[in-house]
Amino acid sequence: MKRVAILACVSCILLGIPAQSQEKVRVEKDLLGEKVIPAEAYYGVQTARALENFQISGVRINHYPGFVEAWAIVKLAAARANTDVGATKPATLQLIEKACQAVLEGKYKDQFQVDWYQGGAGTSTNMNANEVLANVALELSGHKRGEYQFLDPHDDLNMSQSTNDSYPTALKVAFLLRNDKLIEELQSLAVSFRVKGAAYLELVKMGRTEMQDAVPMTVGQEFYAFAASLENEIQLLRDAEKYLYPVNMGATAIGTGLNAPKGYAERCAVHLSELTGKPVVPASDMLAATWDQQGFVVYSSALRSVAVKLSKIASDLIVLASGPRAGLSEINLPALQPGSSIMPGKVNPVIPELINLIAFRVIGNDFSVSLAADHGQLQLNAYEPIEGLAVIEYQSLLYRGSVALRTKCIEGITVNEKILERYMETTVGIVTALNPVLGYEKATELAREAYANNKGILEIVREKQILTEQQIKDLLDPVKLTGLDRSKYQKK
Repeated sequence: MKRVAILACVSCILLGIPAQSQEKVRVEKDLLGEKVIPAEAYYGVQTARALENFQISGVRINHYPGFVEAWAIVKLAAARANTDVGATKPATLQLIEKACQAVLEGKYKDQFQVDWYQGGAGTSTNMNANEVLANVALELSGHKRGEYQFLDPHDDLNMSQSTNDSYPTALKVAFLLRNDKLIEELQSLAVSFRVKGAAYLELVKMGRTEMQDAVPMTVGQEFYAFAASLENEIQLLRDAEKYLYPVNMGATAIGTGLNAPKGYAERCAVHLSELTGKPVVPASDMLAATWDQQGFVVYSSALRSVAVKLSKIASDLIVLASGPRAGLSEINLPALQPGSSIMPGKVNPVIPELINLIAFRVIGNDFSVSLAADHGQLQLNAYEPIEGLAVIEYQSLLYRGSVALRTKCIEGITVNEKILERYMETTVGIVTALNPVLGYEKATELAREAYANNKGILEIVREKQILTEQQIKDLLDPVKLTGLDRSKYQKK
C-alpha cells in the first residue's frame, strides 16, 4: 500500500496534480505501465486510457442505459456459467451478482464512460464493464476500489471470455430487450390508426394515384390501411429478432473457444435466455459467428423498413393536410406551434416532418451498418461499435418518434367532411365505374368533356341522359364504389 501511495504521489507530480488533490487518486497498471486513476472512479486503467484516446463523439456508452444493462446481463450470465462448470467459486459469483444487480437497478451507470466511437473492436467498452463491475463488487464486499487481488477485472469478470464474444453478445441483448419496447409502441400506434379508421369508416373521399384523382374510397379505409401496413412491420421486427438469438459466447478470441471450459458456451446461453426471456442459443459455428454480422444486418434492415413505412405515412399526412386553403385540406393535424417567424397564422405539420427526419437518419445508419458488416477482416469484425451505436440510436429514435406521432398527431386528427363532399361532387374519377357499361373510349370522351367544361362526371351524365337515375344510383354510388366490407373491419 505504501508503494501505491508513493507511485500515486510521483504520478501526480509528473501530471501536475496539486498536492491537495493527490489523496483523491489511486494508481493502477497494465501492459503499458502505471496510470493515475481518480479515487472516486469505479472504472480502472484501461478505461482511463480509452477516455484519453477516444474523445470523439461525446456520446458515451451510458447515453443508452439499455446497453449498460445488457453488459450487466452478459457478465452475470458468464459468471453463472463459469460457476456451473466449476471455473468460478460460488463466493466469487455472489460478489459479481451483487454488482450486476446494482447496475441493473440503475446504479453506477455514470461510470460507463467510454465513447461509442473507438478502435479495438469494443475492447475498451468490455474493459469498462469489467473494471466497473469488479470495483463495485469489491466495495460492496468491504474492500477498496482497485484491490484486484480479491476480485480481478480480467481473471474474474472476463473469465472464459473475450471482447470478441462478449461485445457482440451485449449488443444483441440490448437490441432484443429494446425490440419489445419498440414493438409495443408500434402496436399502440397501429391501434390509434384503427380507432381513427373506425370513426370515419363510411366517410367517402377520392383516392389518388400519382397525385391524380383515381377512384373513391373511405377515410376509414385509408387509416385502416395505415394500421395494417404498420402491423406488417411489427411482424417483420419479430421475424428479424430471431437472427439475434444465436450468440458466440464461449468463442473467445476467434471462435476456437480457447480458455473457455467445456460446457461453458451452452450454460451461458441458458443463463442469457433466463435473464432476457428470449430463446438465446449458442451459435452453430463459433468461428463464423465471431465475424459474421448477419444478425446485425437483418435486424438493422428491419428497422430501416419500419422507418420507410413511417416516413411514407407521414408524407401522406402532410399532403392530406396541405393548405389549408390552397391545398387538399382533407384532414386537420393538431396545431402544436406557430409555423413561421414571418408569416402570421401559418401552422406547419411538425410531427410528420419529425418522422421524416428520423427516417432519413435511420436509413443512413442502416447504410453504415452494411459498410461495417462487410469491412471486417478475417476472423473478426472490428467495426461492431458503429453497428451497435447505429441500431441502438434508431431503436430509440423510432420509439420516441412513434410516441410523438401517436400522441401529438394521429389521436388529434379531424376530417373536413364538406371539402371531401365537394371533391366527390366535382371529381371525374368515378367515370372509371362506367367502363363496363359504356366502354373505355366512351368513358374517356365523357371525362375529357367534364374536364374541358369544368363539370363533374355526374353532371355530364345527367345532361346527356346517358343513364337513368336508378342506373346512376346502382353504378356510381360512391359508397358502393369503395368496395367497403364492413365485416372486414368489425373483426379488427
